[in-house]
Amino acid sequence: EVETLTSHWTLYMNVCGFLVDLFSSTLLGAWSDQVGRRPLLVLASLGLLLQAVISIFVVQLQLHVGYFVLGRILCALLGDFSGLLAASFASVADVSSNHSRTFRMALLEACIGVAGMLASLLGGHWLRAQGYANPFWLALALLIVMTLYAAFCFGETLKEPKSTRLFTLRHHRSIVHLYLSPAPEKSRKHLALYSLAFFVVITVHFGAQDILTIYELSTPLCWDSKLIGYGSAAQHLPYLTSLLGLRLLQCCLADSWVAEIGLTFNILGMVVFAFATITALMFTGYGLLFLSLVITPIIRAKLSKLVGESEQGALFSAMACVSSLAMLAASGIFNSLYPATLNFMKGFPFLLGAGLLFIPAILIGMLERANPHSEFQNISNP
Repeated sequence: EVETLTSHWTLYMNVCGFLVDLFSSTLLGAWSDQVGRRPLLVLASLGLLLQAVISIFVVQLQLHVGYFVLGRILCALLGDFSGLLAASFASVADVSSNHSRTFRMALLEACIGVAGMLASLLGGHWLRAQGYANPFWLALALLIVMTLYAAFCFGETLKEPKSTRLFTLRHHRSIVHLYLSPAPEKSRKHLALYSLAFFVVITVHFGAQDILTIYELSTPLCWDSKLIGYGSAAQHLPYLTSLLGLRLLQCCLADSWVAEIGLTFNILGMVVFAFATITALMFTGYGLLFLSLVITPIIRAKLSKLVGESEQGALFSAMACVSSLAMLAASGIFNSLYPATLNFMKGFPFLLGAGLLFIPAILIGMLERANPHSEFQNISNP
């Protein structure tokens, strides 16, 4: 009963947050193209801070769990984590050259991954030792520091910020124009297809992540908590190995080739997971994912180069929404498919993931070959 209620309330939080976020993060992201990145960073930080305060009240006063949904909605209204990501990636795009942008995007994603790993390791032990309240207090303290930093220390990266109204349809129209209005440096086809590739990669990544632990706990693997911990650490290692691999491979290969290599190893890792019956095979699968996280920063950088300087905020807020939608799709597809396929093949969801990854591999190759000025084309046709 507890597991069922947890699943339902988590679903309510995610769906409500996504629907509100779909409106607010696109509005705020496009707005940041006019007023600068700092206001969006401050608003998103305040939203997360407000959510932490409500969570503390719920835990300390033992309020109804429905208040978590209220906190999620209020946070989403102020931009949520999507707005924070949009402002951060747009800031990187503002201050980076075309040559260095991919690696800087990867560096930012690696920071997110390492932070998530530290939070997971620290939070799990702390929660078991002292309960839920103290980890929330730490989160609140960090969010206060982050909000103050965004408000008073962050250096504005937009060259010429100007005052403009927030509540106007013009901001949402700029998102639509991003995909529907061609410009000299972009094409609607490239933006749409790179966005589709990004959606598929995120869906497979989070979908596989959702079922890996339950897959490892069940027969024939039957992992204990110690092995689960090692597996969790192995899941986060690609944030660092992908960053290092990207840096090394960029010395001799175009970004598109690096993405194709990353997708190839990702597909191989999924196939190994699907047929893994012993611990050694599972860790072999984890090892094959060492370049799995080079793909998203490469796609982000390519999308960033397709739009103008005044459209970076709109672009990355749109990509944050695509990412949120992919996470919802991943949870729905993989968590439904896993129990449905237990009787004939436990690892089928991983095979599905491997198959889906052929879509971005084909799209990236096709789009790069269609561009006569791309390094991919020059290398493949000397």
